[in-house]
Amino acid sequence: MPAPAPVDVELVLISWLQARLGPAVVVRDELDNNLADELPTVQVESVGGDDDGFRLDRPLVDINVYAATRGAAVELAGRVRNLLLHELRGSTTATAVFGRVGTLARPAPRPYENPALRRVGATYEVFCHPVS
Repeated sequence: MPAPAPVDVELVLISWLQARLGPAVVVRDELDNNLADELPTVQVESVGGDDDGFRLDRPLVDINVYAATRGAAVELAGRVRNLLLHELRGSTTATAVFGRVGTLARPAPRPYENPALRRVGATYEVFCHPVS
């Protein structure tokens, strides 16, 4: 019997975070040309990780927050971190079961070429597996 398809962690986290952050925050995978008109924005990107070749997936996820001010970006990145570490851990969605969630790089300012925006990013390790 073949192994189940791995969890699409970007897709799951985008919808999971959007539901918790509400409509005032845009949560997406790729940035848009009109990013400045969609602030605040949370960008979710899978950046590697590993798996056991059978069921357990351990993706690394970069989460970047874009906002008009550094304070707003720092605050939202903290909210995202709190959600991941305290609500995602041990939860189940329609397609995934989440176990341990750990911070590999805490939220910190990251450079961004547009001086009108501020970017704060963090990297997380997420242990998950498909529901079925």
